[in-house]
Amino acid sequence: MRLLVLIASTRVGRAGGAVGAWVAETARQAGAVEVDAVDLASFVLPMMEEPNHPRLKAYTSELTWAWSRRVEAADAVVFVLPEYNHSYSAPLKNAIDHLHGEWAGKPVGLVSYGGLSGGSRAVVALQPVMVNLGMRMLAANVEIAWVSEHIVDGVFMPSERHDRALAAELASLAALVPAVDVA
Repeated sequence: MRLLVLIASTRVGRAGGAVGAWVAETARQAGAVEVDAVDLASFVLPMMEEPNHPRLKAYTSELTWAWSRRVEAADAVVFVLPEYNHSYSAPLKNAIDHLHGEWAGKPVGLVSYGGLSGGSRAVVALQPVMVNLGMRMLAANVEIAWVSEHIVDGVFMPSERHDRALAAELASLAALVPAVDVA
């Protein structure tokens, strides 16, 4: 499985880098998974500079074409997303909205984080967007409450519950990816 792990926070001092590194490394260790980790703090897409609607796939920027190829190459996606003001981040919305058909049919898992809610309100806000784009959402997500309590020296220290939830999410994603015929 080719898995795109998209780290959606770009804030200075964010938890997303540490959580995203944990997701990517856990996926790599799961075996038979090729991980493409994209951190929107370093893979910066301009705010909607494409002149054509993304459903036309008539991109004018090489950066948008590069983004399109990365998403198309993925068999499944995990969004690592914070909750900001009861929703998800603007960089994530921008990254999603840069494309259209590339998302269709992609199984998607969510690893959300925040304070008390663990990012659950961001997940709820993102669901209609994923449905509209034809993404295949999982029934259960990984939600990390009080995320800052799990970061030590810049490293996310998951609880056993977090590890189990992520393992289940990765297995569910793999089950939705069609088997590759090597004949």
